[in-house]
Amino acid sequence: MIRAFPDLGQTNHLIKQGVIIAGRPKKGAGARKRAAGRGRPSKNKGRPYKKKVVDDREDKAVEIEGIVKVVLAGTMFKVELQSGHEVLAHISGKMRKRFIRLVVGDRVRMEMSPYDTTKARITFRIG
Repeated sequence: MIRAFPDLGQTNHLIKQGVIIAGRPKKGAGARKRAAGRGRPSKNKGRPYKKKVVDDREDKAVEIEGIVKVVLAGTMFKVELQSGHEVLAHISGKMRKRFIRLVVGDRVRMEMSPYDTTKARITFRIG
């Protein structure tokens, strides 16, 4: 039942259309906001794009090459660098994911932190 209030003035036409019932918005599909996924997409909703960040820090990882000398347990390796030093290296996550196997004698590319030069992460198998 639609009730009209004399003090509403210009909203009287909304009352006649059934939008306002007893001074409140009508409940139901006509008065509800659009459901998610229907209608026009909003401009500022959704996942924002990641900005590409240029990393020019001095403490960035150093890339070096070496040769696998010893295969240890738990995907750890002793790798000899061209300078003659040996470092303890582990396989990166992407190499684990792709099941890339390393054997003695393989040339590998590694990332080494400038803070600890005794450990490294193997990122690529050269051959």
